[in-house]
Amino acid sequence: MIIFIIQTFWLFVDDLAGKGLDISIILRFLLYYSPKLVPLVLPLSVLLASLMTYGDLAENYEFAAMKSTGISLLRAMRGLIVFHVLLGIGSFYFSNHIIPYGELKSYNLRKNLAKLKPALAIREGIFNDLGSISIKVEKKFGDNDRFLEDVIIHEKTPDKRNNIVIKAKKGELKSETSDAMLQLVLYEGNRYEIIQPKKGDERLRHPHAKVAFEQYNMNIDLSEFNNIDLEEENYRSTFRMQKIEQLNQNIDSLQDLFKEQKLTFASNFNQTAPSRGIEVKEKVTQNSDSLLMANVLNFAKVSKNYEWIEITQGAQVKVRRKLSNLESKKKSFFVMQKFINLHIITRNDKYTLVFASIILFLIGASLGAIIRKGGFGLPLVLAVIIFLTYHYIGLFGKNAAEDNSISPDVACWISTFIFGPIAFYLTQRASTDKGFINLDVVTVPITNFYAKYFGPNKA
Repeated sequence: MIIFIIQTFWLFVDDLAGKGLDISIILRFLLYYSPKLVPLVLPLSVLLASLMTYGDLAENYEFAAMKSTGISLLRAMRGLIVFHVLLGIGSFYFSNHIIPYGELKSYNLRKNLAKLKPALAIREGIFNDLGSISIKVEKKFGDNDRFLEDVIIHEKTPDKRNNIVIKAKKGELKSETSDAMLQLVLYEGNRYEIIQPKKGDERLRHPHAKVAFEQYNMNIDLSEFNNIDLEEENYRSTFRMQKIEQLNQNIDSLQDLFKEQKLTFASNFNQTAPSRGIEVKEKVTQNSDSLLMANVLNFAKVSKNYEWIEITQGAQVKVRRKLSNLESKKKSFFVMQKFINLHIITRNDKYTLVFASIILFLIGASLGAIIRKGGFGLPLVLAVIIFLTYHYIGLFGKNAAEDNSISPDVACWISTFIFGPIAFYLTQRASTDKGFINLDVVTVPITNFYAKYFGPNKA
């Protein structure tokens, strides 16, 4: 769990760093996000623990001692099988209640943190927004960089125009940038202000005011800077925040709405695509051979040909318009179908987590008894390989289900359908002491063939 939490921190470091956040807020975000990691951490932990435990027991001949007293492997696993069944039921409750709540809290907190601006600081050589002003300094020095040189300030006016500019050779920050009211004193400078005239004829003169000063005091209100409520929850209806009852209700509603929209579109499409009848009037010509021999340029002069050209050009325009409408609606239907599939995938994930712990426990325990190797070496490598295979098979299936390539109800269970028989096979092999794979099926026929045709008795 710690490894995944560290990976999560680095994943969202851009949203958390440089904004002056307390360590309590960062820890709270990681706490809210951690339930989302349980579907990854729990199966991997079960697999690794069972591999190490049963591998260590087999390596130290504990299973041999059990079998000598009449205790089979399945009997030795009985207690832990019951425990993992209960663990699967508990994980279902966890995924149906705790994970949606954690998703609600972490998602809203991350959205609120994204609204925060970087921690207030005046950097050299660039304009920095401080409340209602934008300030640029060429150099900072002194204690806590409180003394400034070559200061340029643009004040923000209510009309969103840059009408006030202040330039000073020196400046001094009398208070900290973390205070609600920032006191800034400027020395040896000028204040320029463009005056907005009330009469129309005076606007062409561009009147302005210039005031020179030896000392100019400014009080900048920073109370609204980063004044964001991190507890605010504006997002409460995403599919990852919903329980099974809510998902079932939303899936039914979305599917009914989707069917209704498709029927409505089909009806409107057919009604707005009338077929225009082509009326052809046969004209009797005295000499058909002369018509066939006529100049190509005279072909368009026949009234019937004019009608054909008009009809075909109009049809091409209508077909292009209909194709464009179909492509646009196709994208809209694709997005809506994907949204429905994501709801179905989220619902099925809550059920598959129940079987993940049981199946991976059986695989880990049986494989540990077969390889007879404990510790963190080989069991760790095998656990990572098996879990990644299990995880990515399910991930590829879900990605294919999003665009409706396969059914989302089937995609979520692909890993279970594949690894369930493997778990049964390994458990059977381990309980009968037959090893991982019986190669006698391949080696015995080859040995018999060699002994029959190339053995010493043949000579």
